[in-house]
Amino acid sequence: MTLPETDTDTPADRALKALAHGDASVRLRAALTVGTDPRPPHIAPLLARCAIEPDFSVREMLTWALTRHPSDATLPGLLAELRSPRAQARGQALHTLSKTGDRRAWPALTRSLLTDADDEVARTAWRAAVALVPEEEAPELAAVLATQLGRGGRETRLSLSRALIALGDAGTSVLRAAAHGPDPLVRDHALVTEALRRDPDAGFDCAVEEAKRIVALGTAGREG
Repeated sequence: MTLPETDTDTPADRALKALAHGDASVRLRAALTVGTDPRPPHIAPLLARCAIEPDFSVREMLTWALTRHPSDATLPGLLAELRSPRAQARGQALHTLSKTGDRRAWPALTRSLLTDADDEVARTAWRAAVALVPEEEAPELAAVLATQLGRGGRETRLSLSRALIALGDAGTSVLRAAAHGPDPLVRDHALVTEALRRDPDAGFDCAVEEAKRIVALGTAGREG
């Protein structure tokens, strides 16, 4: 049902109603309009739309609109979305938190989110965690992330590699341990990440080839 417009509606109020329009370009303009006039009553509708919006560009604009509001106003709703059964709601809330940089959200980035069964949610949780983690808790975060080594396809592994590299010494420590572990998937991913850390300009695929060379040399050495 479309709500009737009133004389007191602002352009942002009217734009909120257009967030459900069938045309993605209309929804994109609507999210832009809402973000240019941030008001606390708009936060809940923006969060609700984030959970179901199918278009990536519109989701990015919704996130931008949320970041235009004071963090004190958006934080409660974003934290509530982290507990949603809908994967997209969790992922978009994590993405928005990574953009706000509000470290008060750190305690809500639980092991459950960091190991979420949905790859996209987990990848977003890794990025958010790296952005928000207090320095003294980086080793514990690295240890949790290390449990995900070997997971998923190329993009998922690349995201995890970047997160571990971003943790600096804490990430390096867990990677060295994983590189000597018994699980070949974990070991190979750790070696790839180490290669990428040493030469970030080489790219992920080159790092994979370097890891294969290291494994081959190691195998040859043991056979000899």
